[in-house]
Amino acid sequence: MNAALPVVARRVRVSGIVQGVGFRPLVWRLAQELDLAGWVRNDALGVDIAVEGASAGIARFLQRLRDDAPPLARIDSVNAEEAAPEGLAGFNIAASAAGQSATYIGADVAVCADCLAELFDPAGRRWRHSFITCTHCGPRYTVTRALPYDRPQTSLGPFPLCADCAGEYSSPANRRFHAETTCCPHCGPRLALADGEGKAIAGDPIAASLQLLRSGAIVAVKGLGGFHLACDARNAETLARLRRRKNREEKPFALMAANAASLLPYAKISPQERSLLEGRERPVVLLRAQFGSAAALPGVAPGLHWLGAMLPSTPIHFLLFHEAASRPAGSAWLAAPQDLVLVMTSANPGGEPVVRETAEARERLAGIADAILDHDRDIVSRCDDSVIRALGGTTQFIRRSRGYASASIRLPQAGPTVLAFGAQLKSSVCLTRGDEAFMSPHIGDLDNAATCAFHEETVARMLDLLEARPQIVAHDLHPDYFSTQAALGFAAEHGLPAVAVAHHHAHIAAVCAEHGRRGPVLGLALDGAGYGTDGQAWGGELLQVDGARCARLGHLRPLPLPGGDRAAREPWRMAAAVLHELDRNAEIVARLPQAGAGVLATMLARGINCPRTSSMGRVFDAAAGLLGLSARMKYEAQAAILLEQAATRHIERHGWPRAMEQGWSIGAEGQLDLLALLASLEGAADADQAAARFHATLAAALGEWVAQAAQSSGLATLAWGGGCFLNALLCAGLRQNLERRGIEVLAPARLSPGDTGIALGQAWVAMDTLER
Repeated sequence: MNAALPVVARRVRVSGIVQGVGFRPLVWRLAQELDLAGWVRNDALGVDIAVEGASAGIARFLQRLRDDAPPLARIDSVNAEEAAPEGLAGFNIAASAAGQSATYIGADVAVCADCLAELFDPAGRRWRHSFITCTHCGPRYTVTRALPYDRPQTSLGPFPLCADCAGEYSSPANRRFHAETTCCPHCGPRLALADGEGKAIAGDPIAASLQLLRSGAIVAVKGLGGFHLACDARNAETLARLRRRKNREEKPFALMAANAASLLPYAKISPQERSLLEGRERPVVLLRAQFGSAAALPGVAPGLHWLGAMLPSTPIHFLLFHEAASRPAGSAWLAAPQDLVLVMTSANPGGEPVVRETAEARERLAGIADAILDHDRDIVSRCDDSVIRALGGTTQFIRRSRGYASASIRLPQAGPTVLAFGAQLKSSVCLTRGDEAFMSPHIGDLDNAATCAFHEETVARMLDLLEARPQIVAHDLHPDYFSTQAALGFAAEHGLPAVAVAHHHAHIAAVCAEHGRRGPVLGLALDGAGYGTDGQAWGGELLQVDGARCARLGHLRPLPLPGGDRAAREPWRMAAAVLHELDRNAEIVARLPQAGAGVLATMLARGINCPRTSSMGRVFDAAAGLLGLSARMKYEAQAAILLEQAATRHIERHGWPRAMEQGWSIGAEGQLDLLALLASLEGAADADQAAARFHATLAAALGEWVAQAAQSSGLATLAWGGGCFLNALLCAGLRQNLERRGIEVLAPARLSPGDTGIALGQAWVAMDTLER
């Protein structure tokens, strides 16, 4: 430190995601470079720094804490207070201070460029090391058993560091300083390859796995948050076998390629989509398929114009592609197109949670996987792949999980600690702490014992990791949901109040929470189904929401569900329902060729097992059924996807058609009637044109509906949510309509518009309930 300059001192507090990400080494390096003295340590609130030196040096130091933050850090605040100089000499990294943690563990991210350079350096000691990592990359959330984030608290605890790794770990100048998951071939986990019966397969596990994949085998590959089922994406016979074994008739599979260039023969990639693909989170990104990709990738995404694709995230993934490229030295090969393209789909048979343990893989994947590429580093927490897409210059989550799950959502102010148990389908859990809301990874549909157990496991894990004790519990209004029963049981066990939140109220509240919007807003909740306050199935709701308060301003004209829930899986039944509502019941048999049409007509005429619903999801199904695009769905939302796809084909060729002037009506009770629009679809000669007109008219109808509510309520902000907003055409058309009318639109940004975000909305309502 320069003795000729006056010495000043500052005590600095840095909060955010600043532990386990290389932040203390950054502080140490900055202090060395700027000739500053002092110390840095982790504590319960984040990072605590004492620094002394020249005033100009400290000013630069404070600025560069933000500017030079490590890639995995998230700086929420840097607060510096004046302090009395103590004559400190040198700068050191001090031992962590004890206390209840106010930090959280970071997300799992892909291998960084520095580690890739080592991975492919034949002269380096980590050449082809399947578990290479540093403070800037690798697993975090899925390997952490408890906080503080120290090696013994991770699944690397059973692997003591060798002398070389220990030297790196203890050197502040090394990027592996306190990298809790670091290791090398001498001290780290081991790969193992076994056949479907558990018998070891000799040889190099990576090379042998690639040979199996090229020969048409299905290989279970252990990833960050669970196993994938991998196979050659261009082998039609293997893909057909995978579909049979997994009982997955038509639902699309995700692809994995070495890089974006390798995907270009199969998919169009915009600069924004490329950025998403190459981001450290490595989600599955929805891409528009190239012409001819269906023939090149037979059975990957049957009948769809979109492909879900991702790039490698773990060293094992990279090594499979490296092996296919004949083990080139260096990482330059990663910029060139590679021939190998794999299907990489979650190993979750029967819709249950993704497989994570060796014994579980051998049991649950028996008869599905021909071989299992495994290792002995435990996956502590399941975490399925995230799915995302570019949407009008922004991004939209379809599923928020690996790479994003542990990141908190900042709330406008601190509030009570809430534990929200989420929805029944596409469930997730939310736990608030202070002014942050933490969302769990994707859990799934709570319709089987394994997923229910995963839900319970997730609740316990979040409470432990966050060291939080809830003050109130929130849950869905439906009394029979597993999530509701679990919430009520937890509340009773811990003597806590419980708040029931209606499904569609929670959809809108989640968007308000994301945007930090307090005060009344209009809400448009459009989805497949949710339990309404009258005990009926809702799904097309115009609401006014103000925190814990929610008023129903209007809803779609209810349609009958002939056969109950079965109508949600068979769009031809919804087509029959529309004909019935048009007083054309007698035409159902002639118009619809499906077996049982006559029985269905009788059920509708007599009102037998035909409950009514205001669901927008069923309107999409009815439209697809009337246009002959889908009679029976093989996976959820298939009919709506095919309807949007047909409309997109027409719009790309001819532009948006004009909306039908008489396609809807709005009643005195705020009921939006779309029957005239649906009637226009029956017998349409051009299904694509009719589908496009349907979307244009729907956007216009919803726009007028909202505008009338805005005028009568005096509100000019609309929040929208619900699974129907995964329809890109609906989002684009409705946003344009509303903004032209001067109505501000709040849309989900960090969560899916579907049921994954319900837990955040429940928490937001519960917080407001306690505060009122």
